[in-house]
Amino acid sequence: MKTDDFDFVLPEELIAQTPLKDRSSSKLLILDRKNPETIEEKHFSDILEYLNPGDALVLNETKVLPARIFGNRADTGGKIEVLLLKDLGNDTWECLTRPQKRLKPNKAIYFFGDDPENNTPLLAAHVEKILPDGITHLKFVYEGVFLEILNRLGSMPLPPYIHEKLKDKDRYQTVYAKNLGSAAAPTAGLHFTPELLKTAEEKGVEIIKITLHVGLGTFRPVQVDDVKKHQMHTETYEVSKEAAEKIEEVRKNGGKIVAVGTTTVRTLETVAAKNNGKIVEDRGETDIFIYPGFKFKVVDGLITNFHLPKSTLLMLVSAFFDREHILRAYNYAIDNGFRFFSFGDAMLIL
Repeated sequence: MKTDDFDFVLPEELIAQTPLKDRSSSKLLILDRKNPETIEEKHFSDILEYLNPGDALVLNETKVLPARIFGNRADTGGKIEVLLLKDLGNDTWECLTRPQKRLKPNKAIYFFGDDPENNTPLLAAHVEKILPDGITHLKFVYEGVFLEILNRLGSMPLPPYIHEKLKDKDRYQTVYAKNLGSAAAPTAGLHFTPELLKTAEEKGVEIIKITLHVGLGTFRPVQVDDVKKHQMHTETYEVSKEAAEKIEEVRKNGGKIVAVGTTTVRTLETVAAKNNGKIVEDRGETDIFIYPGFKFKVVDGLITNFHLPKSTLLMLVSAFFDREHILRAYNYAIDNGFRFFSFGDAMLIL
């Protein structure tokens, strides 16, 4: 299986640069695995038509950090861009740094903020370890509360294909975001409004929340020709006892488990793989890589955005249906003016 098998040509004008005013007004493409030749077009606000009482929506309630910060090398003053990926404990973070080649072990980076006359850095970082692929371990030194400093210094880590400035940083958060720790948003959830979630509950759909902090594993491009040789980076997840019990109750009663986003899929299938197909209380790290041929144990339905060519996310979606029908659906979306990627439209696969 080749990475090029998951390629497609996307006109640049279909890459959504800004979120819609109304989250739930995005387009929704419906695919039914029992009727694979059928493609239906709706709006996201219509999604409850496809869910029944007793089904479950499983949401990833991670919250995006203002994880992109800009600093200067203490020795030369050269500019360094830092993207915080994972909290390793003891004020040490796994980061993506650029340009990494200018960094040296045991050297410092200073972060001053926007005040040009401020000669005292708000934050300092010491280079502890330099790893391949731009990954650097940085130990931060500061006075006060780290997250408060990060809120002053940092910006939302929007993907590089988004060139417009985000006017409202909350639009790169889901309305149910709670647990800080992500370097990117779980974008399938961006379409939900509080009103839509309330209506789902009133219909009898169970709303269940888990956490996976999105890191490099989700958005790192595949750089090998053979899909099976790609190595995912680890990401941290947690499934509470309450969430696990609710999921198992829905399954026992014959309801559908509908995952909101690929991060939710990866969390649920990670836990199931460790526990003979069952969802139990669990927390840890996952580097699960889902591509065609994968046998799903838990997820019955998937809500997802349209993903980049040759990405692990497109491979996961192809595994849930099949590559040919997913690429056919993508071509339909392109021909019919759907908006792609983080702020784009959505797809429901049942």
